[in-house]
Amino acid sequence: MNFRTDLAIERQEYHEKDKLDGVLSDCETVDGVKITTIKIINEAGERLIGKPMGRYITLETHKLYKSSQAFSSVCDVLCREIRKLLPSQGTVLVVGLGNEDITPDALGPKSIDRLFATRHIGSEFAQSLGLGELRSVAGFVPGVLGKTGIETVEIIGGVVKKIEPTCVIVIDALASREVSRLGNTVQICDTGVSPGSGVGNRRKGINAETLGVPVVAIGVPTVVDALTMARDVFEKADVALPEIDLSEHQQMMVTPKEIDSLIDKASQLIAMGINTALQVGLTAGEIAEIVS
Repeated sequence: MNFRTDLAIERQEYHEKDKLDGVLSDCETVDGVKITTIKIINEAGERLIGKPMGRYITLETHKLYKSSQAFSSVCDVLCREIRKLLPSQGTVLVVGLGNEDITPDALGPKSIDRLFATRHIGSEFAQSLGLGELRSVAGFVPGVLGKTGIETVEIIGGVVKKIEPTCVIVIDALASREVSRLGNTVQICDTGVSPGSGVGNRRKGINAETLGVPVVAIGVPTVVDALTMARDVFEKADVALPEIDLSEHQQMMVTPKEIDSLIDKASQLIAMGINTALQVGLTAGEIAEIVS
C-alpha cells in the first residue's frame, strides 16, 4: 500500500477487487449521509487493512458546509453512531488531541471548546436550572509532546486514574488519500488512536490496552499527503508517475485554503454530536444555548 491515510474505508477501497479475509463491511444511507461500517475481526484483517481489530464507522456527505439542513442531518447520524459505542452510564472523559496553534491540527482543541462539561455540576443544581439529570462529562486538551515533553497517553492516563471514567473519547485530525474527503468525512472507531500516525509521526497508542478503559476515537480528515495526492492524480489520469526523486516531498502535507472554516464547522459538528449523544434529556438546540 503506497499511500498514507488514517481512514479504514480508504484502506479497504485499495483492496476492493481482492477477497477481504477477516474484514466485514456494510453500507447504508440515512438522511443523505452515507454510513460505511467496517469490522476487522481477526489478525488477517489487521494485516490487510493495517489497523487493529475493531469497528470503524465512516460518515460521508459532500454537502456538509453548503447546507444547514445537511449539517443537522450529519449531526443526528453522528449522535446515534457515537451512542452505539459508549457505555450507557458513568463519567465520560473527552480529550482533544492536536496542536491548537496549527490550524489543520486544531480539530481536537477546538471541539473541546464547545464541549458541554458537566462533571462539576451537582444533580440538585442541574435540576434547579431545569436541566434534569445530566451525565457526568469531563474534557481537556493535553497538548503535544513537542510542547509538554510528556507523551500524550501518559497525561491522559493520569487523568483517567484520577476521575475513573467508564469511557474515553479522543478527537483528532486525520489524514486522507482523497482530497474530496477533507472536511466531508467523519470516522468513528472503538480501537483508539495513535497520535501523529497520519503525518508520519506515530506516538504511543491511546487505547483500551494503555488506558484500561474503552476508547472511542472520532476524527475528520484535514490534510492529504502531497506525494499520495500526486500519485493519485497520475493514477486517475492513467499516466505513469515520472521517474524522478520525490524524497523531498515525502513529509509534505496539503490542506485546503478554507481550512479555518473547515476546522470551525468540523469541531462544531463533533462537539454537538458528542454532547447530544451523552445528554439524552436535552435537545441539540438546548445544548447549543448552554455552550454558546
